[in-house]
Amino acid sequence: MPSKPDRLPTVPGVTTIGDDLLCVRSEDPAMAQHLAAHLRATGPWREVVAGIDSVVVQFDNTALSAGTAADAIATAVAAAPERGVIAAAAIEIPVCYDGDVGPDLLSVSTGLGITPAEFIERHTAREYRVDMLGFTPGFAYLGGLDERLNVPRLAAPRVRVEAGSVGIAGGRTGLYALPGPGGWPIIGRTPCRLFDAGADEPFVLKPGMTVRFRAIDAAAFATDQSAP
Repeated sequence: MPSKPDRLPTVPGVTTIGDDLLCVRSEDPAMAQHLAAHLRATGPWREVVAGIDSVVVQFDNTALSAGTAADAIATAVAAAPERGVIAAAAIEIPVCYDGDVGPDLLSVSTGLGITPAEFIERHTAREYRVDMLGFTPGFAYLGGLDERLNVPRLAAPRVRVEAGSVGIAGGRTGLYALPGPGGWPIIGRTPCRLFDAGADEPFVLKPGMTVRFRAIDAAAFATDQSAP
């Protein structure tokens, strides 16, 4: 039986979101990853998951009350070392923006009042940062999208989106490591394998990585099946 909390958490910045879940707000994705790593290393937590602007901590509610856990989390956060400047791993990902693999590119470009070629030029001109993984295994949320390319999610999500698909929505670029449902407008697809079940690190993309996109044609897409 879960232990009854001696009190509800009142620690600033720490909130209860479930019987055994507490949430810590962070100022940005990089800070969320920093705090998550520190919490994993300094506490007896069952799981620590970093989001875009928060960290969710699962604790053993048969051993700790929510109040005690919140105090421990707040103490750990306050003692977290200052973030240093870390050289993030950088990769280049080839993307085919042709209509067959980028079914929403034309409608997205038209809605933005630009040509598909202008869209591709703007999308490949930026450097992106992997802010977090989530939604489905390995799905990467990338920050850094040109604000002029900001579009909403699809009104009706697709039942299946192919692995390697590149979507945009809500000011971000999203990369699908695995096939599955999705509501992001799909503007292209990479031929690179973003998931390899036989590798020591199955998912290529990790939080903190820097990503650049390189446009390729349909012929290159058909022949390039390597990792980025």
